[in-house]
Amino acid sequence: MKHFLLLTALVLALPACKPTRPLTGPLTIPPMPTPTVTPTVPPTSTVAPSMASTPMPTLRSTSTPAPTLEPWIVSGRQYYFPVQPPGIATYAYEHHDYPATDIFVPIGTVVIAVTDGIVDEISRVDRWDPTTNDGAFRGGLWVSIIGDDGIRYYTSHLSAVEPAIEPGVQVHAGQLIGLSGNTGNATPTPSHVHFGISHPTFPGDWVVRRGEIWPYEYLQAWARGEDVTPVLP
Repeated sequence: MKHFLLLTALVLALPACKPTRPLTGPLTIPPMPTPTVTPTVPPTSTVAPSMASTPMPTLRSTSTPAPTLEPWIVSGRQYYFPVQPPGIATYAYEHHDYPATDIFVPIGTVVIAVTDGIVDEISRVDRWDPTTNDGAFRGGLWVSIIGDDGIRYYTSHLSAVEPAIEPGVQVHAGQLIGLSGNTGNATPTPSHVHFGISHPTFPGDWVVRRGEIWPYEYLQAWARGEDVTPVLP
């Protein structure tokens, strides 16, 4: 009886506990506040963006741009030696059976317009055949220009003709027109440029185009930097 009374006293001494309320709906979680972010503005760049991702279009101008002159070419001249630089060229006064000059230079040497003028005719394809030896094709790849002085200048046996060079295009003294080579009937010979000076004639007149006067003295003058106009008979 004593123990019963003690247990009863302990129970009565404990605080009353509230029963737990069951959940009657979904748990509502209050939204988190949106943080305020101050954007960082990068400084203005002074470096141009890369063009690698935006390729530039390849354009072909309808007009010939002014030439980019090499260090050995002095702007403002009226006449230039037809291959550059002149110091690497070897040539002689003589030619075989008609007036002209063979200018021997390493293959790929720069060939330029002797003077201001208009492109007359060109050949981009080597059609020479040794079995027929047709004179019209002996030059291989070539360019002829009618200068503003009324004289035609012919360079042949080229390895390449500059893409911008077409009949009727205006060229300037010192402008690149092609590269030296040994096309045409020069195939078995060392690389050189056949250079001829003549009157302008009708298209395809290769006999006149290949040369009418001896160019040697004019080549010598142009190599010295002198503006000397050829004299035709």
